[in-house]
Amino acid sequence: MNTRNAQFLLLILVWFFPFSSLAQQADDWEKYLERMAALDDMDEETIQRDYELLSELAQHPIDINHATREDLEQLPFLTAQQIEDICAYLYHYAPLKSIGELAMIESIDAEQRQLLSQFVYVGSESGSRRFPSLSNILKYGKNNLLLTAKIPFYQRQGDKDGYAGYAYRHDVRYTFSYGNAVKAGLVGAQDAGEPFFANKNSLGYDHYAFYMVLRNLGNIKTLALGQYRLNFGMGLVMNTDFLLGKQATLQTLNRHRQSLRANASRSAADYLQGAAATIAIHPAIDLTLFASYRPIDATLTTDSSAIATIVTTGYHRTKTELEKKNNSSQTAAGGNLSFNKNGWHLGASAVYTRLDKPLQPNTATLYRRYYAHGNNFWNVSADYAYTSRRLTISGETATGDSHAVATINSLALMLNEQLSMLALQRFYSYHYYALLGRSFSDGGHVQNESGVYVGLDWRPTRQLQLTAYTDYAYAPWARYGISRESHSWDHLLSIAWQGTAFSVDARYRLRRRQHDNADKTALETTNEHRTRLALGYDTPMLSLRTQADASLCGESKGWMVSQRAQVNIGKKTAINAMMAYFHTDDYNSRIFVYERGMTYNFSFPSYFGHGIRYALMVRAALSSSLSMTARIATTNYFDQSTIGTGLQQIDRSSMTDLEMQLRWKF
Repeated sequence: MNTRNAQFLLLILVWFFPFSSLAQQADDWEKYLERMAALDDMDEETIQRDYELLSELAQHPIDINHATREDLEQLPFLTAQQIEDICAYLYHYAPLKSIGELAMIESIDAEQRQLLSQFVYVGSESGSRRFPSLSNILKYGKNNLLLTAKIPFYQRQGDKDGYAGYAYRHDVRYTFSYGNAVKAGLVGAQDAGEPFFANKNSLGYDHYAFYMVLRNLGNIKTLALGQYRLNFGMGLVMNTDFLLGKQATLQTLNRHRQSLRANASRSAADYLQGAAATIAIHPAIDLTLFASYRPIDATLTTDSSAIATIVTTGYHRTKTELEKKNNSSQTAAGGNLSFNKNGWHLGASAVYTRLDKPLQPNTATLYRRYYAHGNNFWNVSADYAYTSRRLTISGETATGDSHAVATINSLALMLNEQLSMLALQRFYSYHYYALLGRSFSDGGHVQNESGVYVGLDWRPTRQLQLTAYTDYAYAPWARYGISRESHSWDHLLSIAWQGTAFSVDARYRLRRRQHDNADKTALETTNEHRTRLALGYDTPMLSLRTQADASLCGESKGWMVSQRAQVNIGKKTAINAMMAYFHTDDYNSRIFVYERGMTYNFSFPSYFGHGIRYALMVRAALSSSLSMTARIATTNYFDQSTIGTGLQQIDRSSMTDLEMQLRWKF
């Protein structure tokens, strides 16, 4: 039997006899993020960052009996009304005896209660919101050490000649926590090909994240030292925190969020470094102040006197990449003043940013004509929100040294317990820019976009949910690959049925996007169709998911079938198995599929060409405080003899990686 026939036989065995594959049932919050990532055009870096933040929240859950509004606002999947309802219930009926009591809150359904249970727990009734003593912190604090490594069983061109380091990726993560009051930690991260204790990495790892966050220090609600993430209003002037996409925006009814949290990510982008604090200056008024200084990567101009582009990939493998490492710096400071009472919110934000070298993008390229430029930048904004039982209104309007305007406004209406609607409008002038701003958009930037989004969420029964949205976006100036004004239109329809054990998930998405023709004399419109049908079976022991995906992007078409089987073996050991067969014409019709990965590592790769993918993961508790996870995965291509290009090229048709992770709680 040849190799290809053996692989097809293995696929059939997993397909028709999934009970023979054992694995751990995925946490509900991972399923939530998987669903959001599958429906939205969230880039890999954003998905990974959001996954790390949710992982950190899951690893350090909140004591619901002593949770503040600020604690609950850390959870991005809650709507503004749900936060109001939880706070009201705690005020009248705390302490809770169990998470099941949340069933008394009408706005939180069974699925959301299950999701919430991943991030909160019922703590001691005698606990206090007051800051603990140092002796208690040292005596009862919890330590968590996590070591992760990825070993490739192949060699890339860069490993032979080009990369300054070895082929292994690894990181270390240490966290100390005491309830909701204290969290401190250190993350050291190394990508494959980066030097370790060499070159510019004389201190070992290529990237370090260090942080300490204290809560409830008298009038200081939150104090962050080291690296942290921050969000003001709806993100037009400041957002280095969550950026959920179109589907999540609908499910959370575009909740207005203020957040200050630790940066516990291995990503070298989108964080602040220094100090920040949220202070209660009145029961209804909070003041958040921050100051930050951090080195950044940049591509410099020929004479090295200015910054051509700010680099956020975080890779430092080659001589060129290492030359860009920390060759510039960014200083930022500012604050937000917010009023919150009886469902009303009013806020004002101001942010100042300075680069040590002037930013000089190549404005000869048309789409870069109005990019941010100069040394000093400032942005100010006003934001508002009103939340009632059925109605949520929110918005933010911003300007800055560009003297242009950006505004986003939304209205969410719950017609009844089963039906909710969301309408969102944004206008981002092509002159406007904010170096630290990120918000809802179709083009990925708070610049050069106007649009209207309308979404509907209907739950006619407890088991059935229908979600639909349409989003029209117009760009009055050129974009990358588009030399003139353009527009796009995005539609989605999703139907999900959840029974006691069985589930069905069906979705269809149509996107119409414009781009330059081959001669760049006119615009062409491409229709992109993507469909998915998934059948699931979930019990406390066993979880199965059979999935079929198809895509049609212009003339390019592709499809994939995949099978996942997951089951717990007792309380100490679990195995996870996955297999997928894919066939696409090219990269345009690539298919995305979720894979269960290591803790803090979200795996949502795309596949194109013709091949098969399979993975196996084992997790075992070696003791009450020590656990180990190992995962091996292979991709085998049938239509090519090499994988990748340039320094990433692998001179073979298959690639296998082994990942290992060791966790110690003490």
